[in-house]
Amino acid sequence: MQHTVIPPHEPGREPTRPPMIYVEQPIKWEYKQIIRDLVSEKPLDEQELNALGEAGWEMSGIAQQESRTYYYFKRQTGK
Repeated sequence: MQHTVIPPHEPGREPTRPPMIYVEQPIKWEYKQIIRDLVSEKPLDEQELNALGEAGWEMSGIAQQESRTYYYFKRQTGK
């Protein structure tokens, strides 16, 4: 499906079409879960988060249930 975008404030201008991006191979991800019990442990701090980022992990979510915090990370794999 292709949509043509014409800004209403510029009716005489050519339509803008987004570029077409071709993906040769599907992206594969690996996931990591870190669980912290906040009664006996501290939450992830800036230094720990930066170390995960340096290793290629991107935070994708956080959830909390009672005293536990669940941190979810993902990174692209070459497999």
